Amino acid sequence: MGVDPGSRIAGFGVIQIVGSELRHLNHGVVALDAEMPFAERMTELGKAFRELMLKYQPQEVVIEKIFLGKNADSAFKLGHARGVIMYEAGLAEAKVFEYATRVVKKSVTGNGGAEKTEVQAVLQALLGLRTIQRVDASDALAMACHHAFELKKRKLIEKAIQL
Repeated sequence: MGVDPGSRIAGFGVIQIVGSELRHLNHGVVALDAEMPFAERMTELGKAFRELMLKYQPQEVVIEKIFLGKNADSAFKLGHARGVIMYEAGLAEAKVFEYATRVVKKSVTGNGGAEKTEVQAVLQALLGLRTIQRVDASDALAMACHHAFELKKRKLIEKAIQL
């Protein structure tokens, strides 16, 4: 499961690796009421991800690494959202992996500075989807796909070392 964390909108994308194929299971967003106090939003975020973890039972959760943009307050809120999601993943006994957005974009599109629409287009082709409505969901799917590519590389390297 890939996750694009957010304190107002959090994206998720669930894929399955079957042999060398990536299968799309679901994607979407958890939209939280921006008028709700922050602590209550984090509680709602936790509940929503607990339900997702129970429904899909991912072995691994991939989450966007934190970055410090222009607004420190936003970065701190993002950090809290990441913590809630990591906690829920831990409760579900899923391993947590983190990747920087630029690394994921480069892996998926070949360009670390790719626009979100370009990422969506590549993911639609890769996963056989007609559309991905929300960029938060496509960012989460990109996280999941990048991690799948990393797993494949690791397996190839391990196999080569054994030869």
